[in-house]
Amino acid sequence: MESAEIRRRWLSFFEERGHTVVPSASLIADDPTLLLVPAGMVPFKPYFLGEVKPPAPRVTSVQKCVRTPDIEEVGKTTRHGTFFQMCGNFSFGDYFKEGAIKLAWELLTSPQDKGGYGLDPERLWITVYLDDDEAEQIWRDVVGVPAERIQRLGKKDNFWSMGVPGPCGPCSEINYDRGPEFGEEGGPAVNDERYVEIWNLVFMQYERGAGEGKEDFPILGDLPSKNIDTGLGLERLAMILQGVQNMYETDTLRVVMDRATELTGVRYGADHGSDVSLRVVADHIRTSTMLIGDGVTPGNEGRGYVLRRIMRRAIRNMRLMGATGPVVKDLVDVVIETMGQQYPELITDRKRIETVAIAEEAAFLKALKGGTNILDTAVTETKAAGGTVLPGDKAFLLHDTWGFPIDLTLEMAAEQGLSVDEDGFRRLMKEQRDRAKADAKAKKSGHADLSAYRQVADHSGMTEFTGYSSTEGESTVVGLLVDGVSSPAASEGDEVEVVLDRTPFYAEGGGQLADQGRIKLDTGAVIDVRDVQQPVPGVSVHKGVVQVGEVTVGASAYAAIDVRRRRAIARAHSATHLTHQALRDALGPTAAQAGSENSPGRFRFDFGSPNAVPGTVLTDVEQKINEVLARELDVHAEVMSIDDAKKQGAIAEFGEKYGERVRVVTIGDFSKELCGGTHVHNTAQLGLVKLLGESSIGSGVRRVEALVGVDAYNFLAKEHTVVAQLQELVKGRSEELPEKIAAMLGKLKDAEKEIEKFRAEKVLGAAAGLAAGAKDVRGVALVTGTVPDGTSADDLRKLVLDVRGRIPGDRPAVVAVFTTSGGRPLTVIATNEAARERGLKAGDLVRTAAKTLGGGGGGKPDVAQGGGQNPDAIGDAVAAVERLVAETA
Repeated sequence: MESAEIRRRWLSFFEERGHTVVPSASLIADDPTLLLVPAGMVPFKPYFLGEVKPPAPRVTSVQKCVRTPDIEEVGKTTRHGTFFQMCGNFSFGDYFKEGAIKLAWELLTSPQDKGGYGLDPERLWITVYLDDDEAEQIWRDVVGVPAERIQRLGKKDNFWSMGVPGPCGPCSEINYDRGPEFGEEGGPAVNDERYVEIWNLVFMQYERGAGEGKEDFPILGDLPSKNIDTGLGLERLAMILQGVQNMYETDTLRVVMDRATELTGVRYGADHGSDVSLRVVADHIRTSTMLIGDGVTPGNEGRGYVLRRIMRRAIRNMRLMGATGPVVKDLVDVVIETMGQQYPELITDRKRIETVAIAEEAAFLKALKGGTNILDTAVTETKAAGGTVLPGDKAFLLHDTWGFPIDLTLEMAAEQGLSVDEDGFRRLMKEQRDRAKADAKAKKSGHADLSAYRQVADHSGMTEFTGYSSTEGESTVVGLLVDGVSSPAASEGDEVEVVLDRTPFYAEGGGQLADQGRIKLDTGAVIDVRDVQQPVPGVSVHKGVVQVGEVTVGASAYAAIDVRRRRAIARAHSATHLTHQALRDALGPTAAQAGSENSPGRFRFDFGSPNAVPGTVLTDVEQKINEVLARELDVHAEVMSIDDAKKQGAIAEFGEKYGERVRVVTIGDFSKELCGGTHVHNTAQLGLVKLLGESSIGSGVRRVEALVGVDAYNFLAKEHTVVAQLQELVKGRSEELPEKIAAMLGKLKDAEKEIEKFRAEKVLGAAAGLAAGAKDVRGVALVTGTVPDGTSADDLRKLVLDVRGRIPGDRPAVVAVFTTSGGRPLTVIATNEAARERGLKAGDLVRTAAKTLGGGGGGKPDVAQGGGQNPDAIGDAVAAVERLVAETA
C-alpha cells in the first residue's frame, strides 16, 4: 500500500466517523517555544489549553513534522529521520479513552477491502501507563486483547508531552510484532526493534510545567476538559504494509536513494559508509524540500539554520559518494514528484523550491572548497602540536566566514580523529550575538507565563478590534498587568499592560507595526500607549505608561490612536502589496513574500530571488507601482472562506497561519492578498512610492526598502538639491553629470596610479643600498632596514625579494625590512635556500619579530609577513631577528 493511500484511508475513515478533516499546518510553528512543528498535535495546542475554541469536537489530520535533536544519528541507524508525517485523530471534550481505543483497533485490523489497514490482530501488542487501570481494562475486556499482550511502562515511555510546558497525559501505545528475525520475544518492554510502535493514543488531561527530560517536570493541573490526541507514524505503518525492513526502503524515501545512486554510481547495500550517506541524503533532501515548500529559507539563525544545516549535510554526503557537479535539483524534483501526491502545493511551487535549493547548493559548494582547506590546515596544525581538540576559534571561523554549521565541523573533524572545542565555539558565537544590535525578541511575552493573559481571555473573552472602521471609541478595562503580574490598579508612572474589551488599536502582526496613542479613563487617568501585542491569540495587550491618575480594572475608557501614524503605516502597507505584485509580475511567482515591515512612511519587503534584481528591473517595478497610484484604484477588504480566497487567486504569505475564515485585501484589478492589516481606501492616497534599493539578507532572499508619501517626496527633494549642487560644481546639466563625474574619477584614478608608481620606484630604488649594507652574522648575510611610512605590504614584499635576489645564491641570506602603515608596524622577511639549509625559516623569524611588535604573523619558509600594534618597537624587533639568526646559524 503506497504512502498516499495510507494517508487517504486515514482521513476517509475518521471523516466517516464524524471527524472534521483539517489540512496539515505549516511546518513553521505558530508557537514561540518551537522553531518547527515536532508533533501532530502542535497546531491543536491552543484548543487543548482552552485558549481558542476548536473548529469541531472531533477532528483529524495528517500533519507534517520535523524533529532534529538526533540529526547526527540519521543514516547511522534505520530508525532515525528528521521529517515524518503524523496521522492524528483528536477529541476536544468529546470521546475519551474507550472511544479512542475502539477507533484505533477498528482501523488497524479491518480488512483492506473494507477500508482498513488489514493488520493481523495477533501481532499487535499494547502498552499502558504504569497506573492506568482503566486503559488496560478497556483493551482487555472491551477490545479483547489477551492480558499477556498488554504491558505497563513508566513515565519515560508512556506519559506524553511536547517537551515544553503545555498539554500532557498518560498514553497507550500500539506495537506491531515484526517477527523472530528481528530479535527476542517478550513484547515492547523487552525489544522495541522487533515490537515497533505504530500508534500512540494520548489521553490529554493535564498541563505540565517547565522541566528537563521526559520525566522531570511538574503537573500544573487539569486541562479545561479531557481530550484525545493520537498519533500514528505514517512512515512506520508504510514500512509494515509495504513489507520492507526500514523506513528508508518505503516508497517516498527509496526513490530518493535510487536517484542518489544514479548520480554517484554507488550501490545501496554494498558498503556501510555509502549506505549511511545515501540514507542521510534521502532523509535530508526530503526534509529540506518540505521546509522550503512551507517558506523556510536557509540562514544562520533559527529555522533557517536548521534548513541550512541539513541541506549542507546532504550535499556533503553526495560529494563523499563521488558526486562532482550540482545534484540538488535532481533530488528535489524526485521528492516533489513523490510527496506531491499528498501535498499538491509542492508541485505548484516547484520553481520557487528549486530556486532556493539550487542557490543554497551553489553557495555551499563555493564555501566547501575554501572551508575544507581551512579545516585541513587547522587539523594539520593541531595534530602537529600534539593536540586532539580543534580550537573553538577555528570552528567559529568556519561558521562565520565559510558557512559551516558546527555539526558539519564536528563531523569532519571526527573523521580526522579530532574533537572540537564546542564551549569555545559557543562562547565566540555568544560574544558575536552580544555585540550585535539587540532585536525585539522580548517584545512579545512568548511562553514565559501566559496564565495572566489566559485568565483575562477566560473571564472577558477576546478583544474586539474596531480599528478597521474607526480610530477611537469607548471601551472597558478588563485586564491590567504591572511588571507582568495581574494587578487591580496602577498609579502614575507605572509601566502597564492593559487589556480592553474592544479597541481601535492594531496589534503588531503580519508585518505591520502596532498603533500608538492614548487611553483616557473616566476617572481622568491617561495611559500613553507605545506598543500593542497579542501574546495570546485574540487578546490585544496595550503596553504603555500611566501619565496621570490611577488605572483600575473595570473602569470605563476612551481609546484613541495616533491617526497620523496609522495613516502613514496604512500607506506603507498598501504600497507593500503593490510592490509584491509588481515584483511577481517582473520576476515570476518565485518572488514570493518572505517577510515585511510596514512602519510610518516607509517599508521593507523580503522576497525570494536567487540573484540580485537588476537596476533596470527595479526601475520598471517602481514605475509600475506609481502608475497604479495614478490609476486611483479602490482598495477594499472582504472576509471569506480560505477555499474561496484561494479560488480567487489571493496570495498568501508563506509561514503565516490562517483560519477557516480569512480577510482578503483587493487593490483594483492589480493585487489580491490575504491580509489582516490596515490600508488606504484608494491608491491615490499613497502619493508617491520611492524604492531605495535592494540587497541580499540570506541565501535566495532579497530585501527591497522604500519610502511612501511625504517621506518619499522629502527624499527626492533632498536628492534634487544634491543634484543642483553637483551641477554647479561641474558646470553641466543634470543629464551630463554621470559622464562628467566618471571623467573626473578616471583622472583621479590615473593620478593615483602615477603616485603609486612613483612611490614603488622610490621604495625599490633602495634595494641596491640595502643589499650593499648586508651584515655578516655567523656567516649569514643579514639585511635589515626600514622604508618610508605608508609603503604598502605588496611593495614591501617586492623590495625584500629584490634585495634577496641581489645577494649571491651560495651565501646564506636573511632580509628583514620594516615599515609603518596606518600607524601599525609591518614587516616582510625572506630567506634564500642556503639560509634555509642552516635552519633559518622566514616564518619563524617573522613570528619572533611580530611578537616583539605586539602582534603576529606567518608564512612559508622562504618568505613571510607579520605585523603588530607598537611601531616604537621596530628597533627591538630588528635586534630580536638578529639574535635568532645568530642562535640558529
